[in-house]
Amino acid sequence: MSPLLPRAVHPAAWWGWAIGLAVAVSTVTNPFLLLTGLGVAALVVTSRRGSSPWAKSFRLYLWLGAFIVGVRALLHVLVGLKFGDTVVLPLPEVTLPAWAAGIDILGDVRLEGLLGAVTDGLRLAVMIACIGAANALANPKRLLRSLPGALSEIGSAVVVTITVAPQLTESVQRVMRARALRGDTARGIRALPRIALPVLEDTLDRSLLLASAMDSRGYGRRREVAPALRRLTAVCTLGGLLASAVGIYGILDATTPEWLGAPALAAGIALSLTGIWLGGRANARSTYRPDPWRWPEWLTVASGFAAALAVHLVARGDAASLGMPLAPLTVPALPLMAVAGFLLAGLPAFLTPAPPAPAGRLGAPDGRALPAEGRSRVSVRGTKSGVGQEGVSS
Repeated sequence: MSPLLPRAVHPAAWWGWAIGLAVAVSTVTNPFLLLTGLGVAALVVTSRRGSSPWAKSFRLYLWLGAFIVGVRALLHVLVGLKFGDTVVLPLPEVTLPAWAAGIDILGDVRLEGLLGAVTDGLRLAVMIACIGAANALANPKRLLRSLPGALSEIGSAVVVTITVAPQLTESVQRVMRARALRGDTARGIRALPRIALPVLEDTLDRSLLLASAMDSRGYGRRREVAPALRRLTAVCTLGGLLASAVGIYGILDATTPEWLGAPALAAGIALSLTGIWLGGRANARSTYRPDPWRWPEWLTVASGFAAALAVHLVARGDAASLGMPLAPLTVPALPLMAVAGFLLAGLPAFLTPAPPAPAGRLGAPDGRALPAEGRSRVSVRGTKSGVGQEGVSS
């Protein structure tokens, strides 16, 4: 399929891209690089998100990140370690007993310490924005369909967890639209009971519908497996986990023999994959029209890990350029290799297929309105929660 034709990119590719970008951000406190990473994530989300409910959740993660930065700065003012020479906010200091030595409550807020707290909070906020970008771009239902059969139960739990915020956002938006249609203009705390109760009821209804749909599609059902195959699967899975743990320890500890490093890790990964493949044979689930994995997916994953690789190379050569210089306070450097890595992570915004266009609001596939005889059959019905839903009679 040509990349110019609209199609949905594989959801696992978006998660690989987001994880690579988050890994790159995790070792950076340079505000220039952090803002570059945030801008890249926002650019890709704006260019390649679809029309599904979870595609609108990226804004919530941005607000969450802003809240984290504010809380981090507030905690620094209250109990943080004040250091630096430039006083920006003189405050009285509360003296604590000897058993609480080392903890300062209030005190003069200095510019260097405040900037350090803000950059630390900004790093966590950008990491959360990267995960939010994956949640906005990747369809969790398609991701669950793409998982191996042995991970279907775990995948179902994860998908239900990560779709809570988008579905809650959609429920709140529907309730707000229904209230606006009814002329209810209450705002603030007084409107909270009128919004919370319908949202709660709608959430419970969605949970029951999800459980019924999963049960009707055979989730949780297993095939009969021979005891020998079950034991072999358990041995491969447990042996792979143990070998992977030993391999990671061997890589981190330079005093261990060489065979405890990369060879043990490779053997552990191979055994784990074998166990997953054998365990998937016991799953009765089938996949209809699996999502393709073509060069746009490889490009998406590679661009995310290119950012992590670029930051890693800069850290090995000039680690100080990745941080915020606080002692003395100066303008942070701009490592070009790290900037280039973050810019490469923005390639999916231009080189991947655009998401398919949503169907028309009244049912026409090209977005045009239905003819008069079709529009006359459109009705609006209400649910018990007071949420309006559009439906077309048959």
